[in-house]
Amino acid sequence: MIKKQQEAVHKDSALMEEIRKEISEAHREWENANRFFEYAVGKDQIDYAIYSIITAEKRYEMLLRLAKQTSEKWPRWGGIRI
Repeated sequence: MIKKQQEAVHKDSALMEEIRKEISEAHREWENANRFFEYAVGKDQIDYAIYSIITAEKRYEMLLRLAKQTSEKWPRWGGIRI
């Protein structure tokens, strides 16, 4: 019984770490999309930059929701490391 609990805790820890990495990557993508928008020239680049920002924000928000649903300990989790 204890061994199964330990395995479950280890599995949860591994999942949380994977989600944390994904969140960190999504945050970087969002920052990069915002940076690209600042330097976009012309209608096509601006449209692409806006699309990139929206997409990156949606992914980031989705991963944050997933992390909160996955772990009851989200506040103690430490969030992401930027």
